[in-house]
Amino acid sequence: MHPTLVKMLAHGPLLTDGAWGTQLQARGLAPGDFPDAWNLTHPEKVAEVAAAYVNAGSQVILTNTFGSNRIRLLENEALVPLAADMNREGVRISRAAAAGRAYVFASLGPSGKMIMSDEVTPDELTAAFTEQAFAMAEAGADAIVIETMSDPAEAVLAIQAAKPTGLPIVACMVFDSGKNKDRTMMGTTPEQAAQILAEAGADVIGANCGQGIEAFVPLCQRLRAATQLPLWIKPNAGLPEFVDGRMVYRVSPEAFAAQAAQVLAAGASFLGGCCGSSPDFIRALHTMMQARA
Repeated sequence: MHPTLVKMLAHGPLLTDGAWGTQLQARGLAPGDFPDAWNLTHPEKVAEVAAAYVNAGSQVILTNTFGSNRIRLLENEALVPLAADMNREGVRISRAAAAGRAYVFASLGPSGKMIMSDEVTPDELTAAFTEQAFAMAEAGADAIVIETMSDPAEAVLAIQAAKPTGLPIVACMVFDSGKNKDRTMMGTTPEQAAQILAEAGADVIGANCGQGIEAFVPLCQRLRAATQLPLWIKPNAGLPEFVDGRMVYRVSPEAFAAQAAQVLAAGASFLGGCCGSSPDFIRALHTMMQARA
């Protein structure tokens, strides 16, 4: 295990944070606006989200950098030259909000392009992820989280790009496809993903997004059986319903935390929430984890 992770996990599983996008929207981010650009234009609003999670009990918070790679930024070409700045500022904002009370794991998401469809080349992905990872490392991130990946080939390129930073690398896939909703969009099983990601050099293996927490109990069990590496688990707050023009998640923080206890029992090392979760969910998880300690 990476020496930094040994120290972090010395006293048991760590509580991470919840969703960022919906929290930024609640603070005025308009539909269609690029969330990461707020690191440069509305840093005080981004800092509010980070601080809200720390105050709710998060021991690990992410950064508002999920889409800050130059391939994804091609959707808004004016932002491409600002990629490194967005990543550095994202880390700086979360570090300031954490104020030594939480670790900062920098978020690195998918490019939005498919390798197998020749929408992007491996070399292009490697260059984009390398730029992003080193900007995060230079700004003082404690680790890098490669998250919400559906193509293991892209995840491997991201791991290989981030590994030379020397930081711990978390690599997470989305398992929401197939007959039993237990495969990635590319058909990869949890067992296959654990092997592929570990061989690529990931220090932590995980799953996030895609499904509600009830699906993550068996996912966590299968990942735990497939690897000795620490596990990172961030389920959605159920599946969204479209009501009056907006996404609504029906699962309550208390119900989420009750099922999350089973995820911890299944072997999660890092536990938090993804889409639909909020600081209230983190408070409920904190209460549950304190009761188990």
